[in-house]
Amino acid sequence: MPVSKSKRSRYTPPPPKSEPPSRMWVPAAMFTLWGAGLAVVIFNYTGLLFGDPANSYLFLGLGLITAGFLLATRFR
Repeated sequence: MPVSKSKRSRYTPPPPKSEPPSRMWVPAAMFTLWGAGLAVVIFNYTGLLFGDPANSYLFLGLGLITAGFLLATRFR
C-alpha cells in the first residue's frame, strides 16, 4: 500500500538562531544611566544641583533612568 503524501513530507522549521551575548559595555552603560538618573533626581530634591530645584532636572533624571531601561531590553 502506498504511503500518503501528507505523511511523507512534513515541514520541519529550521532551529532558531541563537544570538550572541551582549558586549560588556551594555550592562555597564545600563547601570551607569540608572545611577546617574537616580543621582540627578536625588540631588534635585536635596538642592545640591546648580540653582533652585527645577522640573528640568527631574525630567533629565527620569530620561536617564528611561534610557537605562531601554538599554536593559537589549541585554542578553
